[in-house]
Amino acid sequence: MVMACRIINKRRHMGLQQLSSFAETGRTFLGPLKSSKFIIDEECHESVLISSTVRLLESLNLSSAVGQLLNEAVQAQNNTYRTGTSTLLFLVGAWSSAVEECLHLGVPISVIVSVMSEGLNFCSEEVVSLQVPVHNIFDCMDSRKTFPQLETFSVSLCPFLQVPSDTDLIEEEHGLKDVASQTLTISNLSGRPLKSSEFFKPQAKVEADKNTSRTLKNSLLADTCCRKSILIHSRHFNRTDNTERVSKPDGFQEHVTATLKTYRCNDLVELAVGLSHGDHSSMKLVEEAVQLQYQNACVQQGNCIKPFMFDISRICTCCLPGLPETSSCVCPGYVTVVSVSNTPVIKELQNQPLRIVLIEGDLTENYRHLGFNKSVNIKTALTSMELQEDSSEELWANHVLQVLIQFNVNLVLVQGNVSERLIEKCINSKQLVIGSVNGSVMQAFAEAAGAVQVAYITQVNEDCVGNGVCVTFWRSSPLDVVDGNNRIAILLKTEGINLVTAVLTNPVTAQMQTKEDRFWTCAYRLYYALKEEKVFLGGGAVEFLCLSCLQILAEQSLKKENHACSGWLHNTSSWLASSLAIYRPTVLKFLANGWQKYLSTLLYNTAHYSSEFEASTYIQHHLQNATDSGSPSSYILNEYSKLNSRIFNSDISNKLEQIPRVYDVVTPKIEAWRRALDLVLLVLQTDSEIITGHGHTQINSQELTGFLFL
Repeated sequence: MVMACRIINKRRHMGLQQLSSFAETGRTFLGPLKSSKFIIDEECHESVLISSTVRLLESLNLSSAVGQLLNEAVQAQNNTYRTGTSTLLFLVGAWSSAVEECLHLGVPISVIVSVMSEGLNFCSEEVVSLQVPVHNIFDCMDSRKTFPQLETFSVSLCPFLQVPSDTDLIEEEHGLKDVASQTLTISNLSGRPLKSSEFFKPQAKVEADKNTSRTLKNSLLADTCCRKSILIHSRHFNRTDNTERVSKPDGFQEHVTATLKTYRCNDLVELAVGLSHGDHSSMKLVEEAVQLQYQNACVQQGNCIKPFMFDISRICTCCLPGLPETSSCVCPGYVTVVSVSNTPVIKELQNQPLRIVLIEGDLTENYRHLGFNKSVNIKTALTSMELQEDSSEELWANHVLQVLIQFNVNLVLVQGNVSERLIEKCINSKQLVIGSVNGSVMQAFAEAAGAVQVAYITQVNEDCVGNGVCVTFWRSSPLDVVDGNNRIAILLKTEGINLVTAVLTNPVTAQMQTKEDRFWTCAYRLYYALKEEKVFLGGGAVEFLCLSCLQILAEQSLKKENHACSGWLHNTSSWLASSLAIYRPTVLKFLANGWQKYLSTLLYNTAHYSSEFEASTYIQHHLQNATDSGSPSSYILNEYSKLNSRIFNSDISNKLEQIPRVYDVVTPKIEAWRRALDLVLLVLQTDSEIITGHGHTQINSQELTGFLFL
């Protein structure tokens, strides 16, 4: 038999090994309890404290091609979603190891690519049953009232797979008791019927209904074998749409015997707590920012006639290291830092309406926009180039100052850099110039103050100047907020401005970047949850469902491989068909092992288990229960609704109302999976082309050396 011998390929896939090595460095970033790392520069011996995948890869030497591909995949995920990068990195390592194991067993590369792609597509379809609708969050909200404060719950670090506890179990019924039923034929969370639980039953149970079960198994196996996998060979993996889905197998039936009450989330506080993943301080700031946006929208629209949409582009951050964390807050308007030398100017200008000019490029003498064509065939001969440059900038600065005085402008916001010489002149003239302003901030002031952005100061006219902007110190005592660079925090605002600033403070300067990253992670989680109007049940529920379904599918494929594949043999070559039939269970098993490692590491990182092996054993226990139940989806939903199961909720309080759910965003999570597998398969196929010298060809096992007969 083919499986009776193990083929050792001495020409190992270096790219996969490199991916596994890179991924190993980020294992501690998985889950809510992230362990920080110190990255030390060998040359200058400087150290950086990091606690995220993005910052880790920025600090590592990724000069190799594989390292660059990994970094681009992570950056694409982060730039689009700001979350899911730790999951992406871990799965890259887990599935790289899985592919290596498949290669060691002699599985053809085309089979690995096909089956793994189909397996992930299958998982993406199955987890739809764990989606929770998010609707009408703002419908019942009074704009004159503030949100309830986010409490610091003892939230489960991994609420789906909970550590057994010796404390007394809470036997009181919970509000979620009617979500799931003791019967396995229940509706899913989004209101759509679940797939028949018959498909997931063990073989002994399936025999009770041979006709139905055989149709379900064969149609699904035939469909997943025949579907053509598509590998996106992209260096950026910047696919944001979620339209690619597996079609329903022919003859696949859905049965619903009852439609029960489903999980729903209609409360912003509940949603925010569920998406905070333990970082309540950051999510509290995000929630307050949403509240300010909502109140502003109600004022502008008149009791919020139009549906409110959370606009994350109108949120900015201002980091103030050295201050206690209790000073963190959100403010309407724009909080930024300027040099202490501007203190006299701010004192002069505060508490009075200012006229504002917005410059969308640099405010320097030599700045030219991208469409500018410099004159050619012009030569300048000078005895002192330095004198000419100084004279030129001085003349230019004087001209800018004259323009500002002419139009009575007190405040200038510049999107790019600002000439230091000009800043000095403006300070002497009691005019405030602020550079490096975000584009969304510029747009917000343009809309609220009636200003028009210009590229050059010479374009300024009366129609471009805005009015009614106020400037003041962020604190009543400006000396309280002076950072290590001698900068002070100021607040700019005007009536009706749609802009909120999250002021982030931390006494430890090295942790400032981490605090800002975590704020944006929480903000984007909430943004995508509200935008998509759906979330996943979190805490490992979707990954557990993927693991359960893949293992069941692998077992069924192993038992019925010949019968299941008989329907599609005529559509494929005999070699490929036989290879799929033989190796498909093996590849699915290794793909599922990636989820097993993910969950084991997630639990181990919570510090409730002494080893990953112990955590894996606990997962295996629930995996067996899910298999025996006949339907993994129903098992998960039932366990989520059982307060006394001690599986989905950890550190349960005696107060039932303080038990929070945990949620995950949908598209960012699915895209992290897809990017991880796309990267692994891309490196696999690239390696094979380099090794064999032929693209899209199969490695002939007879040409390999080093057979080991078992």
